[in-house]
Amino acid sequence: MKKTRIKFSFIIPTFREEKFIGRCLGSIEKQRRKDHEVIVVDSYSDDKTIKIAKKHKAKVMFEGIRGPGAARNKGAKNARGEILIFADADVRFEEDFLERLEKEFSKDIGGGICKLIPYDADSYLVAKNYKIANVIARFMISIGVPMTTGSCFIYRKPLFEKSGGFDTKFLTNEDHDVADRISKMKRFVYFNDIRVGTSTRRVKKWGLFRTIRTYFKSTVIYFLNHSYIRSYWN
Repeated sequence: MKKTRIKFSFIIPTFREEKFIGRCLGSIEKQRRKDHEVIVVDSYSDDKTIKIAKKHKAKVMFEGIRGPGAARNKGAKNARGEILIFADADVRFEEDFLERLEKEFSKDIGGGICKLIPYDADSYLVAKNYKIANVIARFMISIGVPMTTGSCFIYRKPLFEKSGGFDTKFLTNEDHDVADRISKMKRFVYFNDIRVGTSTRRVKKWGLFRTIRTYFKSTVIYFLNHSYIRSYWN
């Protein structure tokens, strides 16, 4: 039997994600296009994350360096796809995600982000905040300032490799940093017609206003000082 050529690689960094990883991987399994692979890069979780990932037939590997950048780099290095889809473990994809991506990802594009839709928002205010974040990201990208919304971003593998990948010294803002470098080689875009589901779990943990303040501060620190909030993961 002829093997399916792999065009897309989903790369998901994890640490204690047993509550979310199953539905994320389940949404990938439901993709109508099958020319993809899934790579889960785990930071030695002590819960059921790995068991669930293997149940969904994801390729599992491990990374001990702290921060999502190192895990994403390891996944990218082992990816077979031409297009790398970096996603958090709480992301969910619509069944036609890959079909829409194939249609929108023209040759002059190097990478981009999608419209984030919260699937578990418990208030109008929280849902509205995500809409505002999408508008801001779309506007900034339209004026030539590449910024990401963190949960899901997509790059062509040759450009990602040429850029040097994620800078592991960044424990946050590594996503803004690689987007900035890749945008200097090819266009970085906002895929307005491609929706990706995301959880509001950080909002529920921190509260809406602390979440807004933290992400705003983190983004400003990057664009002003090319740095990050060092206490973010504490």
